[in-house]
Amino acid sequence: MGGAHHHHHDHGHGHGHDHGHAHAPADYGRAFLIGIVLNSAFVVVEATFGFLSGSMALVADAGHNLSDVLALVLAWGASIAARRPARTRYTYGFKSSTILAALANAGLLMVAIGAILFETVRRMLDPAPVEGMTMIVVAGIGIAINTATALLFLRGRHHDLNIRGAFLHMAADALVSLGVVLAGLAILWTGQQWIDPVTSLVIVAVIAWGTWGLARDSVRLGLHGVPLGIDEDAVRAFLATQDGVAEVCDLHIWPMSTTETALTAHLVMPGGHPGDAFLADVAQELAEHYRIGHVTMQIIRERGCRTGC
Repeated sequence: MGGAHHHHHDHGHGHGHDHGHAHAPADYGRAFLIGIVLNSAFVVVEATFGFLSGSMALVADAGHNLSDVLALVLAWGASIAARRPARTRYTYGFKSSTILAALANAGLLMVAIGAILFETVRRMLDPAPVEGMTMIVVAGIGIAINTATALLFLRGRHHDLNIRGAFLHMAADALVSLGVVLAGLAILWTGQQWIDPVTSLVIVAVIAWGTWGLARDSVRLGLHGVPLGIDEDAVRAFLATQDGVAEVCDLHIWPMSTTETALTAHLVMPGGHPGDAFLADVAQELAEHYRIGHVTMQIIRERGCRTGC
């Protein structure tokens, strides 16, 4: 944690600013590279055999996998951009690019859903024979690839929405591939061709469910909403109970990226500025217990907050 800085002013105001690093973004470059290479190769194989075998479920899964490859590329690019230093025009650096990537990933999934739905409905109106064994073998390979890729992002999924998006994409793909395997077995046992397009619709439903959650969380971060897992009331109560604090005004908590959170607040302290140690201690507590690493506090002697704070 960096040192706290403050400035005294003649009118009794003080500022404290501190950077905590409770959850610095981890480097997932190797995981992204492995995931992109494996899944790109599998998309080509799955789409090819899907068309050759007449399986809309395989084609749908290939479309989903293609959107996942694009999602991984976006997420990787954003994680690299987030590490770039701040500039004159971008004083926060490019940390928010991870939020934009999460939003874009949700949009990509929606496009994939539309394309798969269109093709599935067409196939239901004009059914074609499907090779069940091809579905089983190809989707079985997909389970292995997607599970391995998902495990690469398992550790970081709780602290970074960008990484969580990558994990969810891959985990959902593994489940979808399992569904295709089961559909292939059912077709072999029963000979019923309608099982394939129905499986495709189930795949779409799975994708849609995951997309909704990712889109909702991404929009919240994009609108500077308080990140999930941080209780604004608890943070306010914590600040209000510090020695010498009579009132907490203008409390704002917002995401700087999918991993870093910032806070600004005015603390009414009639006794005046308590010194650097107070600011450093409060910032340390916020970083450790509330995962808020960028803290700016202004000390105000006079009671009363302005309207709207």
